[in-house]
Amino acid sequence: MTPDHLKAKLGSGLLSFPVTHFDTEGKFAQDSYRRHIDWLAGYKAPALFAAGGTGEFFSLLPNEVPEIVRAAKESAGDTAIVSGCGYGTEIAISIARETEKIGADGILILPHYLIDAPQEGLYAHIKAICEAVDFGVMIYNRDNCQFDVDTVARLCDDCPNLIGFKDGSGDIGKMRQISAKIGDRLVYLGGMPTAELFAEAYLSVGFTTYSSAVFNFVPALATRFYTALRSGDRATCETILNEFFFPFMELRSRRKGYAVSAIKAGVRLVGFDAGAVRSPLQDLTPEEDAILHALIEKSA
Repeated sequence: MTPDHLKAKLGSGLLSFPVTHFDTEGKFAQDSYRRHIDWLAGYKAPALFAAGGTGEFFSLLPNEVPEIVRAAKESAGDTAIVSGCGYGTEIAISIARETEKIGADGILILPHYLIDAPQEGLYAHIKAICEAVDFGVMIYNRDNCQFDVDTVARLCDDCPNLIGFKDGSGDIGKMRQISAKIGDRLVYLGGMPTAELFAEAYLSVGFTTYSSAVFNFVPALATRFYTALRSGDRATCETILNEFFFPFMELRSRRKGYAVSAIKAGVRLVGFDAGAVRSPLQDLTPEEDAILHALIEKSA
C-alpha cells in the first residue's frame, strides 16, 4: 500500500486500536487475537492500529511487535494494518523496518521513551524513522512528544511518506493552527482517550476521524456514534454520550491505566479470551466488570 493510499484509507472512516491478547502466562495469544481482528474487520473499519497504545505497545518486547502485526495483517482482509512504533530512534527504526518487511501498511510513531526533547530533536527523530522506510508514517502528538507548528511543516517538506498527524494533547487551538497551516498535506486523527468525548470539538478544527478504543468491544455502537457525528445528528450523539460514554468515562477514571484496562475488560466480556493486562497496569475489579457488563448490555 502506497503512503497516499494509506492516507486516503485513514481519512475514510472510523479507526481503532485492537487490544493485544495474552494467555495465562502473559504471552501473545495469537489464535484469540486473530478471531478478534477478524470480527472487528467485519465492521468495515478502514484501518486498525496493531500493537498500539491500547494494544499495550509500552509493555511489548520489540520482537513481539512484528508477530502481532503479522497476525493482524493475515486476519484483517481488506482492512489496512498500521503498526505501533516507538522508543528511541534506533529501536523505532528497527521496529519500523521489521514491520514493513512483514507487510504492515504503515506505522504510527508513539512518543519516545521518558524524556522531554527539543523541537530539533523531535524533528531529527521523526525524519530518521521516515527515511528508514518507504511506507506511510504518522506521528502521535501527546505527552512528552508534542510538535510545534513549524516542526510539523518542516517534516512535511522533508518527509514525503509522512502522511498523518494524530493528536492526544487536547490543545484545540494549536490543532487548528496546524490544520490551517498544513492543510490537506496530512490526514488528521483524534487520539484522546475515549475519543468520542472530544470528537465534536476535533471535527470543528479539521480532524475528520479518530481512533475509537471502545470499537474493540461495542463496534456497532462506536460506528453508530461516528455516523451520527459525521452527518450532524447531534441528538443521537448526545443520547449515546449520556447513555454510554459518560458512564464509561466515570468507570475509566477510577484508576490510572483504566483507559486501557477497561477496554480489555470489555473485550473479555463480549466473549474473547484476551487475557489480563500486563503490569504495571491492573485489571478492573469484579464489581467494575459488572458495571461495564451492564453498560454493554444496555448499548446492544
